[in-house]
Amino acid sequence: MPKLSDVIAVLEEVYPPQWAESWDAVGLVCGDPEAEVRRVLFAVDPVQAVVDEAVEWGADLLVTHHPLYLRGTTTVAATGFKGRVVHTLIKHDIALHVAHTNADHADPGVSDALAEAVGLKVTGPLVADPTDPAGRRGSGRIGELPEPMTLAAFAARVAAGLPATAAGVRAAGDPERLVRRVAVCGGSGDSFLAEARQAGVDAYVTADLRHHPASEATEAAPVALVDAAHWATEWPWLRLAARELTGRADSRGWPLETRVSTRVTDPWTAHAPMPYAP
Repeated sequence: MPKLSDVIAVLEEVYPPQWAESWDAVGLVCGDPEAEVRRVLFAVDPVQAVVDEAVEWGADLLVTHHPLYLRGTTTVAATGFKGRVVHTLIKHDIALHVAHTNADHADPGVSDALAEAVGLKVTGPLVADPTDPAGRRGSGRIGELPEPMTLAAFAARVAAGLPATAAGVRAAGDPERLVRRVAVCGGSGDSFLAEARQAGVDAYVTADLRHHPASEATEAAPVALVDAAHWATEWPWLRLAARELTGRADSRGWPLETRVSTRVTDPWTAHAPMPYAP
């Protein structure tokens, strides 16, 4: 049975901490490096519902994409929801490890998994990492569809390829325009709108698009925008990360069991149609 330190070493081979942004908080949050690990649960958010799932399943390690403490803290008291998460994990001997922007920048990483989920063949990064001689790592990905389709059909394809959320999928642009070359970025991607425009893609799939950046982007160039829930665009990476860890565990002869959480932790829980027309 591997120790926690062994499993973390493998995870950091796949998602090295040095690939994370300087502002990020990745790595081991809690856990005894000498503890044995038999079951590993992967999830997007380190929220109480996910921690409860880890307890119910008997996980020894929880790997999440989002950090628990991104901006630091001075207390882990159980009087707050983050403190309760830490207390629950420690009480049940469950470690927590975070792979965030280091997983975004990896090859393959979060955006590769998103591209695969929506039917794209990746041709390269949207914003290349200059330290990667192979030119594969970086932020976002550019890919191509097997054949052109309308924006309306492509938005439906995105909706079908990602886990369902209350918000669904929105699209900006002529529904009948043809789309083939597409940029994607898992999570919040409006900071890369200029790069998507410069790449000459037909459409850009990401999350958390705000009104003004989206409006200005569609006015500046005929790039269609497809906006899905943040959680949904990052969830496909969990399966990729679980496969990566399982493969490396098998090669080492570790009897490691992995599981991907399917609990929807997107914060939006309801959607109401708007029949009023001004």
